Amino acid sequence: METKEILKKVRKIEIKTKRLSNDIFGGEYHSSFKGRGMIFSEVRQYQFGDDVRAIDWNVTARYNEPYIKVFEEERELTMMLMVDVSGSESFGTSTQFKKDTVTEVAATLAFSATQNNDKVGLILFSDDVELFIPPKKGKSHVLRIIRELIEFKPKSKKTDISMALKFLSSVMKKRAIVFMLSDFMDDDYEKTLKIAAKKHDLTGVRIYDKHDEEIPNLGMVQMVDSETGTVQLVNTSSKNIRRNYKANALRLTDYYLNTFKRGGAGTINTRVDESYVKKLLGYFKHKGR
Repeated sequence: METKEILKKVRKIEIKTKRLSNDIFGGEYHSSFKGRGMIFSEVRQYQFGDDVRAIDWNVTARYNEPYIKVFEEERELTMMLMVDVSGSESFGTSTQFKKDTVTEVAATLAFSATQNNDKVGLILFSDDVELFIPPKKGKSHVLRIIRELIEFKPKSKKTDISMALKFLSSVMKKRAIVFMLSDFMDDDYEKTLKIAAKKHDLTGVRIYDKHDEEIPNLGMVQMVDSETGTVQLVNTSSKNIRRNYKANALRLTDYYLNTFKRGGAGTINTRVDESYVKKLLGYFKHKGR
């Protein structure tokens, strides 16, 4: 992809997702994710209705009239976007590839964080950490993240969620808001997820295609495993093959949902032909209660 084309695509995504984050998600994001605590702001004279527990007795004694301590939320937070760039993310049969939806969701989240003056970082992973961008503030930083999501070419097509979570725990020493965007076609990551979810505010965003779960009856079809590159003829007319395909997909989905729930982490599920806007907004509203 040429530089001019990349910049055009970045601009298009910026216009769409920035509007969403400004108009819809900004307030919901702020109320959903609280700051690290309350910090001292100022001392002012006591007013009727103030909490007597906030009275500053030293200042009150000095001026011979009541003064109270005023605190405000320490707002600055850090958001980490963990994005699966394995081969299965380049699959899509409806309006767009899973990778395209992942990019839009990640950009919307990043602009929502920037609007609240929070830092944003990025981890691109396959079965290895492909790219790590440390958290920073600012629009130009978010645009760099979007550009990487569009043009990055991973070295591997496989997936290892456990490895990615271990890396997160090793590089992020302070608590962060973490969104992991993937189709979660992997298992055996419950132990590392529990460790990460104890330390961070973790949410899994499962972005999938309808044919991840079901294959249509098309007769004999040559199929390529997007993560291993294996090519084989598959008789999609066989009910057993279609049933086994669906059963394996549902097993991985159940593992994802149950593992995140047991770990105390949140989950969002959105199909590429659905509105991710409604899914994100519903999640933020529920989390902010």
